[in-house]
Amino acid sequence: MRSIDHHIVGHSGGGGSRQSDVFDPNTGAVQARVVLGTAADLERAVAAALKVQPGWAATNPQRRARVMFEFKRLVEANIDELAQLLSSEHGKVVADAKGDVQRGLDVIEFACGVPHLLKGDYTQGAGPGIDVYSMRQPLGIGAGITPFNFPAMIPMWMFGVAIACGNAFILKPSERDPSVPVRLAQLMQEAGAPEGILQVVNGDKEMVDAILDHPAISAVSFVGSSDVAHYIYRRGVDAGKRVQAMGGAKNHGVVMPDADLDQVVAELSGAAFGSAGERCMALPVVVPVGDKTAEALREKLLPAIAALRVGVSSDAEAHYGPVVNAAHKARVENWIQTGVDEGAELVVDGRGFSLQGHEKGFFIGPSLFDHVKPDMQSYKEEIFGPVLQIVRARDFEEALRLPSEHQYGNGVALFTRNGHAAREFAARVNVGMVGINVPIPVPVAYHSFGGWKRSAFGDTNQHGMEGVKFWTKIKTVTQRWPDGGVGDTENAFVIPTMG
Repeated sequence: MRSIDHHIVGHSGGGGSRQSDVFDPNTGAVQARVVLGTAADLERAVAAALKVQPGWAATNPQRRARVMFEFKRLVEANIDELAQLLSSEHGKVVADAKGDVQRGLDVIEFACGVPHLLKGDYTQGAGPGIDVYSMRQPLGIGAGITPFNFPAMIPMWMFGVAIACGNAFILKPSERDPSVPVRLAQLMQEAGAPEGILQVVNGDKEMVDAILDHPAISAVSFVGSSDVAHYIYRRGVDAGKRVQAMGGAKNHGVVMPDADLDQVVAELSGAAFGSAGERCMALPVVVPVGDKTAEALREKLLPAIAALRVGVSSDAEAHYGPVVNAAHKARVENWIQTGVDEGAELVVDGRGFSLQGHEKGFFIGPSLFDHVKPDMQSYKEEIFGPVLQIVRARDFEEALRLPSEHQYGNGVALFTRNGHAAREFAARVNVGMVGINVPIPVPVAYHSFGGWKRSAFGDTNQHGMEGVKFWTKIKTVTQRWPDGGVGDTENAFVIPTMG
């Protein structure tokens, strides 16, 4: 049985007393066991980071950028291996796994521009003989706690910017699919990063709490469920850390009567069911405006859903594969039953799906609900599976209120040909990321990612300049070079001004 261990300086492996199963979602079989670390394991990682980080911070940004360029090259050269490994533990199809890696590389590419990103401001002559300038300096040690659904992308979103800015980084990935994060750390070292700049500690809540409580860790970034995000934010802030904690989502796709329904259905199929719905930017709720739009949309959705191919993650023809494990499969199926019990119309039932030859795999067929109401619990909560809910709206204003009043505010999309409606919607909707005829509005790497309300805790978004700000602290210097004469002593006890 394969064992997955930490990537810690000086750690010789050999396992630990606590381990967790890593499944093959296609078969349901245990394929590996991951070592669950302790506070002592974290202490070794922190000690190594403290030793190496000052030298890395003193390395000029251009040389740090060269390491990021080489890391990018190595990941691209090994993308097939990484995608296969990711797919085998997560269950997403290989093409989607490559997308996972590529979206992470987009942020690495952004981080390669760190010499420009760290430039400060300068004012000559801010006062008589006085110049003022600012500089961005690394925090020291940062940590990331990442979810199972994007084991390549989200770690790279975090450590790419943090390391480029001069920090050491400790990554705690999901114990459900930990192999890719460990491999990325190996590639970072191969790219020329000093040993200890990127380390991986595997574990569960015990490791999470150790990270949140450790006084040498200055900042923590998290992506996961909202309840856990809130816990991490509160505990980390109470410990004096910077924290960005991204939570759950219930993204809506509003369909106006003038929308191109064929295009909407094609994009909904991927946005709702791709990666088995295990995306925080999935589109699990569609809001047609008016009954005529709703009936037409439903009529077109049915054959599109029937045509979806659910297969093993290595099947190049499959649209999506299994969910990550048996517990998550049961959770999704329980939410489907909840929707039925609440009175929503289950138009397509994906429960009971079985793939020939892989009957023990964690597969769920696509499900479609209609006539879902805003007071239903299955609408209020994140299902995180291949389930699409239709919530009908009478008019534009009601459609706008639905995502705006929902507890989550991660992403939203509007499908329309009407520029005025699009402009109004984008300006007024109470959601952090908006797509106009774009079903999954994940911003490009040089912008930033982050939701509102219970989808995010903390004031700073992921990657882009927001990421640079999060992983650095600003220092402002006010300087004067006297000409040898005696300065103004008369006003020495008055607050200085630049007048």
